[in-house]
Amino acid sequence: MTTKHGGERSKADALIEEGTFNPAPGKVRDPKFHGGEFFDPHDVVQLKYEMLRRVCVDKVSVTEASEEYGVSRPTYYQAKANFDTAGIAGL
Repeated sequence: MTTKHGGERSKADALIEEGTFNPAPGKVRDPKFHGGEFFDPHDVVQLKYEMLRRVCVDKVSVTEASEEYGVSRPTYYQAKANFDTAGIAGL
């Protein structure tokens, strides 16, 4: 990805441009989002997908998952509805 000046665009810049930047990464408590390169606490799509997976696959409560990923329960339910309707693109 390049900027209009020919330089490389950072992932944060791309997330901001796409509207998928999480401005509060410090609220994310899932350890896999801290210290690794793949999971990024700034990436809202990754956060929401992992949050949904934790409830569906790992069977944690919606309250626990919401707290773990730094979002409200209504945000969880909206993400779930969007995912059920449009898949990953809905996130």
